[in-house]
Formats: sequence, structure tokens, C-alpha cells
Amino acid sequence: MLDIKLLREDPEGIARRLKSRNPEIDISEIITLDRRRLELIRQVEDLKAERNRGSQAVGRLKKSGEDASTLLKKLADIAAQIDAYETELKEIEPRIDDLLARLPNLPHPSVPVGRKEEKVVIRSFGGQPTADFPVKHHLEIGEEKGILDFRRAAMIAGARFPMYVGMGAMLEMALIQFMFAFHAKNGYTPVLPPFLANADSFYVSSQLPKFANEIYHCEKDDLYLNPTAESLLANMHRDEILSVDELPKYYVAYTPCFRREAGTYGEEERGLIRVHQFNKVELFKYTTPDTSYQELDDLVHEAEGVLQALGIHYRVVVLPTQDLAQQSSKTIDIEVYLPGQNRYYEVSSCSNCEEFQARRGKVRYRPGPKEKPRYVHTLNGSGVATSRLMAAILENNQLPDGRIRIPDALQPMVGAEYL
Repeated sequence: MLDIKLLREDPEGIARRLKSRNPEIDISEIITLDRRRLELIRQVEDLKAERNRGSQAVGRLKKSGEDASTLLKKLADIAAQIDAYETELKEIEPRIDDLLARLPNLPHPSVPVGRKEEKVVIRSFGGQPTADFPVKHHLEIGEEKGILDFRRAAMIAGARFPMYVGMGAMLEMALIQFMFAFHAKNGYTPVLPPFLANADSFYVSSQLPKFANEIYHCEKDDLYLNPTAESLLANMHRDEILSVDELPKYYVAYTPCFRREAGTYGEEERGLIRVHQFNKVELFKYTTPDTSYQELDDLVHEAEGVLQALGIHYRVVVLPTQDLAQQSSKTIDIEVYLPGQNRYYEVSSCSNCEEFQARRGKVRYRPGPKEKPRYVHTLNGSGVATSRLMAAILENNQLPDGRIRIPDALQPMVGAEYL
């Protein structure tokens, strides 16, 4: 959530930065309501001071035996006016809070201004794979080898739910275990969090209230299925004041993730590209503001380490303003190439949310023994999502004889060199 003080101090500048994300964003109602709120607070304080002075005068009049009825009538009118102003305040404040909660974060100055398709490639690893034989789509490979069964998954749960079978299940579990251990060895504290969370947790992470229709809700228990472990890890230190010596804090979590993914996406609806359930190893950091952008760079390199260890070609891109998630100030994606579709897909999205989530969750740190607490910065990144990574492994490791070579790092866990 943005600090209302920013909107008070520079409404035009904040509006301009927000419109770079979405030209339809309008903060005029918030500004108008906030000005009215401040005026009401001032008027209530003035009236209460006047009431206090009047009450003291009434005491003096009664003590001297004089008539205080006129002053008492005036005090009654003041009390009624205070009640009216406070009632209006109670109506205005929730509206301001709701409007603020729906605003996105301010983009960092280094983020390119532009539309979704105007992302900027900053580097790549390895050359784009080529083959002198027909390259198959991962769905075709999965069905031929009996390692992906979308037909039975649809019978069990519905369309766009995956089911891994046999060596497919072994490879999926190997990916999870490999990535979880990889990041734990790099200094991240391992976490296996609940897969469900309450509304407060989803408010802190910024899925609520704006994206309520995009997440699965268990209405009877008023709990939500997690769309990403970021939603859970953002609440690890809710309502806490950390010491500066405790920062930075690094967490790695494994969870299945659940997303409605409403809409039509064409080619993305086939196979593992856009599904309602997938597995993900998530990285999360709590840092001081002065180190958070260096930590973002480190986070991206740590996610890249997974793909490098698996020998998969990828590119790193900076997302433009109109492609940022609500909570992000800056996002850097890692995309793998799928030769079966001749295009790149994101497998890791690394974001610095600055104090946006920390402000919602009241996560602060104390810079020094007697210093005032400040909000931490939170960062998150996929370390990585397995579904598209599985597709990349299947499509990029095809051999002319139809076999799929399993990356060296996974072979001990899978117990085989080829699929």
C-alpha cells in the first residue's frame, strides 16, 4: 500500500508515475477525500478545544451562582456538530483505505515505461537451441511417453490440470527437490508453509481486495488457496519489529500453486504452459531499503543458477511499467525458450516490492537502539516454477532417436539418463 503522505505532498507526480502503469488510474477521489478528512479532523479538534473551554466556563458560572443555560445550549450544539463530523469521518476513512488498497506500487525510476510487449532483454545464457530434425511440442512428448496424462486429469478435476505419471512424476519430484536443496545451500531458510491462508494474509501480499476473483476461495472456512508462496512468506513477520542485525532474511518455500487463469490464451492453453495447478519453489527476502536493489540483482542471479545447473538456455528481461504486478516496483523475468513453439516463456519473476507489502503487514525494523522503526523492503522470486521448466527440459533435450536426455543434475534422483 502506498503512503497517503506521498499523495498529499506530490499528487501530480504520483499520478504521473501511476499512469505510466495504467493510464486509467485516477487518484482524484482519494485526494479529495483525504483533504476532506484532514479538514474534518482539524474542525473536530477545534470544536473539542472550544468545548473544553466552555465546560470550564460553565464550572466558573455555576460556582459564582450565575446562569449557565445559554452556554450549556451552545455546548450541546458543539457536541452535536462533533458527532456529525466524526460520523462523516467514519464513512470517509474506510473509503480512502479501500481506494489506497487498490492502487498499485510506484514503478522504480529504472523501469522502462511502456506496454507489456516492450520488455527489455538485458542478457542471455547459452545459445538458442537448434535441431536438424522435427522438434515436438512437450505435450506430444508427454503423451507419447506416457508421462503426462491431461485426459485423466480432466476427468478427475477438469480442464487445465496436469497429471504426471511414471517417469514424469519422478522428474517433477526431482526438480522440486533439486531446487529446494539448491537454494537452501545458498543460505535460504527452508520453509514448508500452509497451502491455505486467511484473508488478512492475502491482503498483506496484495492479492486482496483487487484480485479476489482470480484466486480460489474456500467459502465455508473463509480460506484461500495459495497462488504463489509469496502470499504466505510475505506474512512471516507480520506485525513484528526486527532488529537491523536480523536483516537480510532469506526464505525458500515449496508449495503447489493454484490459479483460476481465467481467459483464453491460444497456444498457452496446451500442455503445461498455463494450468490451474503447478509446483513452485519460491524465494523471499526481507531487507533494508538501502540494500534492496542489490538484493534484487542477487535474487535474479540465484534463480538463474538453477537454469545454468540444468543447462537450459534462457534470457533475462526487465518488465515495462504496464506489465508490473500490483505490488512490484521493479520486476525482472527469466524466460526459457521452447523450440516446440518457437517462443520464450517466463519461468521466474523476481520483484522488489519495496515497502508496499511491509506497510500492509506492519513489518518494520529498528535501524539502531533508539531509532524510530522503518518499514522493511520485501522481494520475491520464483526459484523456479516447475511446469514450464518441465516443458523446457522435454523440448530442449530431444534427440533424433526420440529419447529425451535428463539433465545431469537430476539423473541421480530420477535414476535414469534418458526418458
